[in-house]
Amino acid sequence: MIELRRLSIRSGAFQLSDLELQVPAGGYGVLMGSTGSGKTTLLEGICGLRKVVAGRVLLDGLDVTHWSVGSRGVGYVPQDAGLFPTLSVHEHLAFGLELRRVTPREIRQRVEEVAEALGISDLLGRTPRHLSGGEAKRVAIGRAIAFHPRLLLLDEPLAALDEDHRLRLIELLKTIHQSEQVTTLHVTHYSEEAAALGEHFFRLVDGRIVAGEGPDGS
Repeated sequence: MIELRRLSIRSGAFQLSDLELQVPAGGYGVLMGSTGSGKTTLLEGICGLRKVVAGRVLLDGLDVTHWSVGSRGVGYVPQDAGLFPTLSVHEHLAFGLELRRVTPREIRQRVEEVAEALGISDLLGRTPRHLSGGEAKRVAIGRAIAFHPRLLLLDEPLAALDEDHRLRLIELLKTIHQSEQVTTLHVTHYSEEAAALGEHFFRLVDGRIVAGEGPDGS
């Protein structure tokens, strides 16, 4: 479960204030809003990459407002995938597990499991420059879910993909959510993407979150 209580976050001169949001445990939340409305800033505040000015971030009932990024147990997929250029796909999938001192055997098993689920088993030896845009997005999603996060944050994960790849990744995200049952907050501009994936809908409008609106604004 994710809950924001009167949260205020600052990014330079830009600030979001008194934000309220709640996605139940295992739920799939979709956040929409215009360009520049602060959606990315909000995700960065939740995962600890942006300073919280006031209010609280609660994950599964725990107040993580002032916890470090790594201790929050959040899997985050940024807009640009954020892959490390020198690491192989295998190393990306293993990254979060190694930080948590998981045994080599368990890492190997989890990497194989995630790679198979994402359809990237044949890419494990490649580095990002040898991946297509769709493949890079799959790797970023795999890195985010491999360590069994308590929350998954997706920032425009299907942006800049052609229609065919977007439809395939929508189906993949559905499958991942069903199998992992991880609470998810997904930012998108696309109403069809929101309708296909979302269970709980939010809009960021004029610095406030409006809950309950579907992708068509109803």
